[in-house]
Amino acid sequence: MAESQPPLRIGFVPEHFSTPIHFAQKHFGLTATLKSFPSGSGHMITALRSGEIDVAIGLTEAWVAGLGKEDTPGDGGYRIVGNYVKTPLCWAISTGAKRPEIDSVSALKGAKIGISRFGSGSYVMGYVLANQQGWLSTSAPSSAAEPPYSEFAVLHDFARLRAAVNDGAADFFMWEHFTSKRYYDSGEIRRVGEIYTPWPSWHIVASTSLLGQGGPDQKTDPRLPDALAKLDQGIAYFDQHHDEAVQYISTHLDYSEADAREWLKTVEFAPKTVGVDLGVVQNCVGILRKAGVLVEGKGMQPEEMLAKGLGA
Repeated sequence: MAESQPPLRIGFVPEHFSTPIHFAQKHFGLTATLKSFPSGSGHMITALRSGEIDVAIGLTEAWVAGLGKEDTPGDGGYRIVGNYVKTPLCWAISTGAKRPEIDSVSALKGAKIGISRFGSGSYVMGYVLANQQGWLSTSAPSSAAEPPYSEFAVLHDFARLRAAVNDGAADFFMWEHFTSKRYYDSGEIRRVGEIYTPWPSWHIVASTSLLGQGGPDQKTDPRLPDALAKLDQGIAYFDQHHDEAVQYISTHLDYSEADAREWLKTVEFAPKTVGVDLGVVQNCVGILRKAGVLVEGKGMQPEEMLAKGLGA
């Protein structure tokens, strides 16, 4: 019985995008244990595979890259079960406050890029940026191509990334615009440019142990659709209570009230979380292959990345 089972453990990034999760728990009885991952989606992939969490809400490109890599372990550990944010993510490109030599995006070719960890959104988008800028070698297979950066400095979280571009451990990094803006305003870091994800920015994944996809007699854990339904209610509440959202974001998270209100103008959450548009995943895979993150003919295919039987 679902009632006798422990609550699901849901991983999330403690940023403004997490506000509907808070509302789902506060107002609609979401009984999950929420686990914060300031280090982002790449860390949540590790946690899903180790059994530390059951469900995670994070960046589309990280989930797709994590399943599409040719060295993905076992059954991948998770599947994409739902959509969360329909709008693209604006990744701000940042450098240190006193790095005058880095005066444009073009100056970043061959530089040291700071990332939270390999497989994270900050890592994947580094290749998407390089592809957009024409820095990738087209004369060799993507798996053998020369990296577009001199070093990938693994720095785990946003605070260490900010420190690294000021002490020289990294030349630049990419992180969400509004999360970065406070530190532009304070003068701690400097904005070089921006890049938007060419796909809806956030999706929901669940551990394969919840999905019952190993045989005809296995069923999806009933706690999962229940949690997604509560999350739908949290999103609907968010859409109807922007003032409460701003109050929460500006007092519990690292944003000013003005920035929270500006962010609200740019974001659209999915009204129904269950189900994933295969076309979105196919598009993401195609771009990641072009960018050299994934290799054509290797790794999991888009259809295999999606959970089966959860509805659409």
